[in-house]
This record gives sequence, C-alpha cells and structure tokens, in this order.
Amino acid sequence: MSRSGHATSAAGHGVHTMAVEALATRILKGTYREGDSLSVPEVMAELDVSQTVARAAIKALAAKGILGADTEHGTFVRPREDWNLLDTDVLRWKLAAGVSSDFFADVLELRRSIEPAAAALAAERRTEDDLAALDAALRAMAASTGDPVMLVRADASFHTAMLVASNNRFYAQLHRVIVPVLVQRDREVLAAAGALTPPHAAHAAVVDAVRSRDIDGAYMAMLELLDLSAREHP
Repeated sequence: MSRSGHATSAAGHGVHTMAVEALATRILKGTYREGDSLSVPEVMAELDVSQTVARAAIKALAAKGILGADTEHGTFVRPREDWNLLDTDVLRWKLAAGVSSDFFADVLELRRSIEPAAAALAAERRTEDDLAALDAALRAMAASTGDPVMLVRADASFHTAMLVASNNRFYAQLHRVIVPVLVQRDREVLAAAGALTPPHAAHAAVVDAVRSRDIDGAYMAMLELLDLSAREHP
C-alpha cells in the first residue's frame, strides 16, 4: 500500500474514534437519554460525519451495551444498568461525564471484596519483582509530600502493583476498573479540600504483611487501609 493509502486509513480510523467518543459523550451527559431513539441521519448531522462513520459509531456503542436496537424503536439508548461499566471505555466516559457519591460507594464495596483477597494471595504468591514494584510505589508515596499529583500516581501504582502481585490473572485485570475510579476520587477530594491525606503507614503495613507471607495479616491490613481511606476521604 502507498504512503497515501496508509495516511487515508489512519485518518479514517481517527474520524471513527472521534465519532464514537463524541456520541458516547452526548449519551453519558444526557443529550440522548435512556429510551431515546437515534437515527443514522440524525447522528450524521449531529456529528457531521458520513453515513459509514455514523453506522460504525452506533455499532461500536451497541457492542458496549450503551445502544440497542429492535424493530419497534430502531436504535435507542439502553437503560444505564445495561451499560458495561467493566469496559474501560465506558468507565472512562462515565467518569468524564461526572459520577455521584453512590457510584464511589459501589466501587468501594467492590474493592472491599477484591483487594483484601488480592493482598492475601500476594502474600502467598508474590515474587521479588512484585515486592520491588510495591516498594517503588511506597517510595513514591513517601516522596510526594507537597505534590498531590505525584501522590495520586503513587497511590494508583500501589493498588495496581498489589492486584498484579496476587498472580491471579482476573484480579490483575481489575486494575483497569478500580484504579481509574480511585484516581478520579482522589482528584475530586483534592479539588474540594486542596490536599490529600496519604495513609502511608497503612500502605506500608500491607506490604510488610505481603513480604512476610502473612496471608491473614495482608488481608486485614488491606481491609483496614480501604476503611481508613473511606473515613478520611468520604
């Protein structure tokens, strides 16, 4: 294929991606509400794209559970409970559109059921590389005094490393769901309060238990960390 052919293909992919993002943003922010019908000509006009791109954008959002179709209504916005929040794109769009406190509460319940168990598995299965990643996150957290952006990144790195250290492929993948919500919560706390209170000692206690292969201790230390974070940053 010629260089121009590659450029055309890349440009087409870019237009498609932008159309999906734009349509998803309109739905997540309520321009199109649950049950609203969407026609291809309407999407073409709204996004100023071709029929091919409009159809592709609708198909992409249907695959993520946001749009549905039937003979009576055509293409329509599905109920929010049908949206696949475990899909990283859907979650990103949801966070960008704004979430309520009960959304964070739901994720905390998810985290309380997963992260202590992941820490317990990490205590049993961790490798030297896992410990190195956890230690690096702790060092970054300790060095983040006065730098809230660095603290948010260090906290995200810690929880990612702990899920990976479980050496369970499903827990490891859940950082794609847990960490973006954690980062968003930290940013909102920072915007509201102007600072974050990092429970560094509580993080270190989890790592100490993992290092010592204390399975029960790692479980309880992670549970305490999550509860402490929830109390300090409700």
